[in-house]
Amino acid sequence: MWFCIIAKDHPDTLERRLAARGAHLERLTALQDAGRLLLAGPFPAIEAENPGPAGFTGSLIIAEFPSQAEAQAWAGADPYVAAGVYADVSIKPFRKTLP
Repeated sequence: MWFCIIAKDHPDTLERRLAARGAHLERLTALQDAGRLLLAGPFPAIEAENPGPAGFTGSLIIAEFPSQAEAQAWAGADPYVAAGVYADVSIKPFRKTLP
């Protein structure tokens, strides 16, 4: 089943986010290579493709996992969690309807 991973950043964590970004993207690329990633991306803090020093407020990942518990375990092992970027992570089942 598809699951939404919705993460909220702690304030002022842009430097930590940038430092952990490579490892974070490696995990997402592995999901993509396995055909299990629908989409992923950050929430810019301002209305801009590149928010610069304003940074980001969180992330959205929609990926396929066998269960919500496995989605939670995967999200809990994210480098952004270890780096103290994410303040809160919620996991919700998702049913893709369109397109």
